[in-house]
Amino acid sequence: MNNQDPIADMLTRIRNANRVGRKLVMVPNSKICTGIAGVLKTEGYIDDFDLIEDTRQGVLRIKLKYAMDGTKVIHTIDRRSKPGCRVYSKVEELPQVLNGMGICVVSTSKGVMSDRKAREEKVGGELLCTVS
Repeated sequence: MNNQDPIADMLTRIRNANRVGRKLVMVPNSKICTGIAGVLKTEGYIDDFDLIEDTRQGVLRIKLKYAMDGTKVIHTIDRRSKPGCRVYSKVEELPQVLNGMGICVVSTSKGVMSDRKAREEKVGGELLCTVS
């Protein structure tokens, strides 16, 4: 199946699996999806992810994270920049999600990173999604 927006597909799969309490999510692999999964792992929103090779592009297996009592770590995950309306931001104008309690995933010239790391590196870019 031809997917026009792999980022929205990935976020929707994570959101839906998180709502029903699934442990694993399978997402078609792409460089941008691998970058987003890496940011979610380093920021503590998912446990782990790995690449399963197949005859096509491969599949990312993402292990979702839950607290000891079963509460969800990811409460909201929303797409900011869309194919029809791209959203770019300078480093000074990067939004703070929930006053720093959440993150914004940014695609920069130095790779995909969280808004905190983008501020450290002093680079802006395209706002891909927000997670809280």
